[in-house]
Amino acid sequence: MAGSLGGGYDRNYDGGQETVLVSVPFNLRLPRGGDMADELQPDPAQLAEMIKGLSDDELREQIKGLGSHEILNQIFTRMPEAFLPEKAGDISTTMQYDVKTDDGVEQWTVAFADGACTTSEGAAPEPRLTLGVDIVDFVRLIFGQADGAQLFMGGKLKLQGDMMFAMQMQGFFDRNFAPAS
Repeated sequence: MAGSLGGGYDRNYDGGQETVLVSVPFNLRLPRGGDMADELQPDPAQLAEMIKGLSDDELREQIKGLGSHEILNQIFTRMPEAFLPEKAGDISTTMQYDVKTDDGVEQWTVAFADGACTTSEGAAPEPRLTLGVDIVDFVRLIFGQADGAQLFMGGKLKLQGDMMFAMQMQGFFDRNFAPAS
């Protein structure tokens, strides 16, 4: 029996096992009590629209229920797919994200070199820039539902390091989630 949670969420019950499907930045299928199945190919525009419709508290509860570590892992694992090398040029540097979750702060490194973007869990040895942000604001930022400059001015985004690079790197990723015509 399947029930819809609306937007990019589906909950399936099969033989007492629950699988929650959620479209988080690119591809994600989270099993609850079962084996990992084939990945869902979500529509990022649909997810962006769904996120827009949630309050911060509702989004936090969804993230908590699905597992903040898994959501961050999926976002950072898929980040290279959204990278626009033509926007980054020949830059060679690293940056660090400190994402505050209900379980503490998760650190992720994003490296740019040779026209490529790579990500890894953990702190960067000498980041050019470190961004500190709450997971709700981070998810909204990733999906174009929040503006980095506004988050910074409102005290919701903390920056350490090269502030000019912070402005520059915003254009390094495709965040165009407009519905296909």
